[in-house]
Formats: sequence, structure tokens, C-alpha cells
Amino acid sequence: MTNHWVDIKNADVILIMGGNAAEAHPCGFKWVTEAKAHNKARLIVVDPRFTRSASIADVYVPIRTGTDIAFLGGVISYLLANDKIQHEYVKSYTDFSFIVREDFAFEDGLFSGYDAEKRFYDKSTWDYERGDDGYVKTDPTLAHPRCVYNLMKAHYARYTPEMVERICGTPRDKFLKVCEMMASTATPTRAMTIMYALGWTQHSIGSQNVRSGAMVQLLLGNIGVAGGGMNALRGHSNIQGLTDLGLLSNSLPGYLTLPGEAEQDYQKYIESRSPKPLRPNQLSYWQNYPKFHVSLMKAWWGNAATAENNWAYDYLPKLDKPYDMLQMYELMTQGKINGYIAQGFNPLAAAPNKNKVLRAFSSLKFMVIMDPLATETSEFWRNAGESNDVESAKIQTEVFRLPTTCFAEENGALVNSSRWLQWHWQGADPPGEARSDIEIMSALWLRMRKMYQTEGGKYPDPIVNLTWPYAVPHSPTPEELAKEYSGRAITDLVDPKDSTKVIRKAGEQLDSFGQLQADGSTSSGCWIFCGAWTQAGNQMAKRDSSDPTGIGQTLNWAWAWPANRRVLYNRASCDVSGKPFNPDRKLIAWNGKSWTGFDTPDYKLDEDPAHGMGPFIMQPEGVARFFARANMVEGPFPEHYEPFENPLGRNLLHKSQQAVSNPAARVFKGDWEQFGKADAFPHMATTYRLTEHFHFWTKHARINAVLQPQQFVEIGEDLAKQVGVKAGDRVKVSSMRGYIKAVALVTKRIKPFVIDGKPVHLVGVPLHWGFTGLTKPGFITNTLTPFVGDGNTQTPEFKSFMVKVERA
Repeated sequence: MTNHWVDIKNADVILIMGGNAAEAHPCGFKWVTEAKAHNKARLIVVDPRFTRSASIADVYVPIRTGTDIAFLGGVISYLLANDKIQHEYVKSYTDFSFIVREDFAFEDGLFSGYDAEKRFYDKSTWDYERGDDGYVKTDPTLAHPRCVYNLMKAHYARYTPEMVERICGTPRDKFLKVCEMMASTATPTRAMTIMYALGWTQHSIGSQNVRSGAMVQLLLGNIGVAGGGMNALRGHSNIQGLTDLGLLSNSLPGYLTLPGEAEQDYQKYIESRSPKPLRPNQLSYWQNYPKFHVSLMKAWWGNAATAENNWAYDYLPKLDKPYDMLQMYELMTQGKINGYIAQGFNPLAAAPNKNKVLRAFSSLKFMVIMDPLATETSEFWRNAGESNDVESAKIQTEVFRLPTTCFAEENGALVNSSRWLQWHWQGADPPGEARSDIEIMSALWLRMRKMYQTEGGKYPDPIVNLTWPYAVPHSPTPEELAKEYSGRAITDLVDPKDSTKVIRKAGEQLDSFGQLQADGSTSSGCWIFCGAWTQAGNQMAKRDSSDPTGIGQTLNWAWAWPANRRVLYNRASCDVSGKPFNPDRKLIAWNGKSWTGFDTPDYKLDEDPAHGMGPFIMQPEGVARFFARANMVEGPFPEHYEPFENPLGRNLLHKSQQAVSNPAARVFKGDWEQFGKADAFPHMATTYRLTEHFHFWTKHARINAVLQPQQFVEIGEDLAKQVGVKAGDRVKVSSMRGYIKAVALVTKRIKPFVIDGKPVHLVGVPLHWGFTGLTKPGFITNTLTPFVGDGNTQTPEFKSFMVKVERA
């Protein structure tokens, strides 16, 4: 979230798209109802199904799953064509006026630089023109044909209301009504928030879905303001913490990144991640990357990380490829991975194409499960149910279960969608032999270190030199770890403006990431968390809910990363002189000497607006990007690409059909034949969650099993008549990868779509069931889903695939 849950109450318009907050985030949805009740906010819900969120919407608009970019591209086209944009904002705070290179091009679905054989882009043409001084060339008049504004206007001119209707199945009049409502916030006194979740991200074009929404918000001036923002609704705190702490395969904590195989030179690694400003007087905050990186290395390797060995840079793996979930299971099927640890994860149920994952697990020598519960993954060898590809008797994998505590049985911090780190306290002792994840991982590492110390190895240094400064080595406390990721001074830190003044003594906790240094004098396990535990104590444990602002800025409730900032990019809530665009929802303001207000300024505190520094300080341009340069794998502008399984078999926006689906999406060579065609599988399907269950956990809880006891699929009345079933009958839902059987829930909430003149039916498939727990045994929903991922994040395409529904 750029903003936070409570801030939603400040919105004048709320768009829920790519999510169903009332169902999947019922506590957070409170703030939507607050906005409607007290701020007269209008709620728009765009969803393939009529959901619980839609039931209280002012406007509900249907959309074919997998076509969000076509819809949002239509909104962008409408805003540009009708001049419904916040001019002062886009002129000053975005790259609208920047001139793009002459050799950049887009034609018939493909951007310049595409290699069809490798399914990969050379992105060298995706950049701005530079002057002799190295700075970006601009045209403030917006007359230049290659300025970002004109390129974007031309790109989205194809996304007409008629084209949106043909691709998305959204009636033209309803689409235009949504455009008008959204356009009403193109004024400083009104704001719109966008709330999205996995319905946007779990696509082969998921990252560009999010970018499209962000571009709409930038055009309207809704980023950085109270009641605005792009707000990702996390399904649970582990997902926010996973990305924050760098558990993705190519990540390090704090959104730092691991080096690639070609990056053997430390200085080049640092320089490539520390971009210089692209315009005069810009900050380009990532120039501080060395401070964050060195402090992380000191937290991990302590005295073993020195300037002489490039802060233990050689200890870091150099990746030849991303080792994400899809890659790992692909390598298992090839026999290239022998062992697997699944920690707090149930991949047999959560990963796509369950039968491929089953084959992958059956190829292992051993598997270790760290989980409080028996899961489908821990018992994959049972080969329960039908539609499986492997016989239990042929599975040689040895499975070890290590029972862990759950969150209520330990102290620690949870990070929610709002970026709030909230400390929680142990409520009960764990049962049986369960241990915390910390204890289990510590015991494993201590044994590994001892083996390396006594037996040696090809390169034992990263293991044996890891620092382990905990009072009880086999059981570090959550408090010790929290202090470590927050950060401390290793040597005395002096005031940069007064060398005689010590601001932090050696061993003391730091106040914020602004105190981190690149000379080895500080350590921090996660720079964005720096300041969560200061010398004054545990900031995450604060529970003061007072709100002197009246707009939900409860700065003393818990602690938000970074620097307790509640609204990211809040400098953009003010005009170029530092005056709030909307004084009634003031976040910060310039008082002539410094930035003050009701939030931690996302800016240098003493930076005079007259100097012209942009509000988007993480970017070398200082402004937000409509043109994504070389950041995205499939293009600098979002383009509509069909899901890999779709009812059309073609892309209505492209003539030659050389790019029906995302040309840079993640597909492994052996998986192309897994995709089904609409003639054999004529019905669209999507997966989703229910309020009564939490992922795959709560089917183990009796009350939840009573509330939602049995697996079902949701089909519309027209489809039910077509296949000859009524409510309560069992149906078989098949894809190219297998089938499930479930009870049919026949409902008016799902209507057929008319896609390019052809009726197409949708099937809704909740994801919570499997063969463990107290609910009636069911099928794993991800038996149906394809093994393909977004090329940027490798997130699987769970939300749009083709199936066949028939009477069981």
C-alpha cells in the first residue's frame, strides 16, 4: 500500500478491481463503509463476479477475467482524450514532458528490440533522450511528437469504449459511467483510492496490471495524497513480510537485490544499483544503496565483512537465473534438485498445475515440512483423490515433519498491508513437540556450521563466518532479531555537521535508516525496518490510537516502514511551492524553513521547494514514470495481452497475432503443450477466497469446517441449464491439466459475457479445499491452473484459464 487501511476513509471515489475486499479483507473493508457513510464516497467494483463488495457498490461493472489492461487502457484513453487530468500534478511530478529516443518503437503488439526465438527484449531503445550534460531532454510545451505524453496518447488511442466492450465484455455505457466517476477526482480537492489484490497480480501480465492502475492514479493526481494511492491488499502478513525481508529468490532484505552471475565485480554491482540523477537537483535516493548493502552485510557477517573483502560480497550467491517457485519445481522434475524445505508453505495446494508439482515432489530424495499442521504437501505421497499422475508405491521421497508454533504461540512482529509493523505477544504455549521457526532454523544452522568446521568443504566461509551474537545460540529471541533488523551503531557515530558531537554510541540502536553508513560503522538486517526498535525501545509495540488530524494519521499506533511514514510520496500532496493541494486533508507542508505536518515527510526535511527537487525521490528523474524505461520485461507501456488460455484465440488489438499473449511471460519449454484451447475447454475460470476460510489453514478448525464444509464451484444459471445441472448436483470441471469434482452452486451472481459477439461463461472456483483437515475431502483447485508466470515477478496465472464443466 502506498497509503494505509484507515486512510481509505478519506477517499471520494473508491475503485475495487482485482480484489474482493468485503470477502477477503472484511476487517479492512470497514474503512470503505466509513468513506461511504461519512465522506459520501462512491464505490466502484469491477469484477468478473457480482461479489460481496459489489453488493454495496454504487456501480458494479462486469469484466472478463484477464482483460484488466484493456479496461484500464480505455480509462487512460478517456482521460487523455477528454483532458480529464490534473495538469499541475502531471506537468510537475511525472515524465509527461520527457523525450523518448528516436529508435524506440511499438508495432502490432511488440515493442522495439524483441527476439522471438528467445522470447526476450533488448531494452536499449526503451529510454529517454539525453543532452550533452547527461540529463534528460524535455519539452514542457508537450508539442514534441516523442514526448511521453504524445507517445502514451497514441498508444492508448486504440483502447476505445467499443474495443473495451469487445475485449472485456463490459457494456459501453457502464464503462463510460466508471470513467466519468473516476475523472471527477482530477481536481486537488477530490481523491480516489484503488484497492487491488491477487485478482490483478496472479496473471501472466500481473505487474503491468498494477502499473496501469498507477498510471490512472498519476493522471488524476491521486498518488501521495490522503484518500488516494495504489493499495495492495495482502492476503496475510507473511506476504508483506516475505517481500520486505527479501525471501524472493533474487532479493535481499529491504528490496535490495542479489547479484547476477555476470556481476563478479563488487563496484560494478553497487554502481548499477546507485543511479545518478537524470535531472538537475534531483535526489535519486538509491544512491544510498551502498549504505544499506554494507549495513546488511555487517548484520550478517559482522567482523568477517570488511572493506578489504568488499564487505563479504563473495559470500553472496551470484544467480544464473531466478530460482522462484516455478523454476524450482521445473528443476525437480528434471532431477536437478534432490531436497526441499517447505517452511510455512503448502505448495501442492498453492502452486499451479498440481500434477506437475506432484511429479516434482515425487522426484526428490527428501522433503522437510515446517508447519503447525498436516498439509497436502506434507502428505503428498498419499496421492489422495483422483486425477493424479503418480502412484504412491513409486514415490521414494522421504518426508520429515517439523511441527512449528503458530503466531499466537510466540512473540514477534507482523507486517500488514499498511506497512505497519505491529508487535504481538504470546497468547498460549505450543502443543506437543512444536518449536518456533527460529529454534528450528537455528538448530539446523548450528549443525551445518559444525559439520563445515570439522569436515571442511569447497567454500565453507559463508557458513562458518556468519555472525551469531545471540545469548542462547540455539534459540535466539524475537526481540534480539528485531533489534538486529532495525539496526545499531558498531562504532560511535558523529553528527555530520558537528564532528565533536556523538549521535549514537557504539552498540546503541539507531533511530532511522538515515543514520546508516557505507563504511562498516553500522549494521541493519533490513534497512526499511531501521528505526522499528530504537534506543528508546520497541516502536512496534506502541498502541496510542489518538488522531489529532482527523484523517486517520495515528502516528503512535505501531510503526510503519519506512521511518514511520504512513503515506508514501507525500511530498506530491503539495504544489511546487510546498502548499497542500487540499488543506482539508493536509499531510505535510513547507513552512519556509522545513517540512512539517501530520506525517513523516517523504523528502529531505530542509529541502526548499524552490530548488525544484521532485517528490518521487527514489527515481533518478525525481518524478513518476508513465514510460517505464527498462524496468518491465514486456514493455515500457502496459499493453493488453490475452491470458495464455482464452476464449478468443487471438488478440483484438493486434493484426498479425504475433503477440496474442505476453511475449515475455515465464513459460518453460516443456509446458507449451499444457495450454488448452477454447474448442475443448469452452468456459473461463478463475480462483478466489471465501470469508469463512483462511487459505488452507482453517479447514482444520471445526467451526470453519461447519461454516463451509464442502468444496463447491460457482456457475451461472445459463451455464447450469446448458450442462443440465441444478444447485447441489456434482459437476466435473476439467482443464488441460486435470480435473476436480465438486458441488455446483448455481447463482445469479455470474452472468455470461459477450466477447466480440460471442457468449462466454465463467466458472468461479474457491481454492480452500484439499485432502487434509476437518472439511469433507475435496480436490486441489490448482489441479486446473496452468504453469505460466508473469515475466517480472514469476507470479502464476491463477486467475484466468479455460475449463470444461459437465455433470459428474
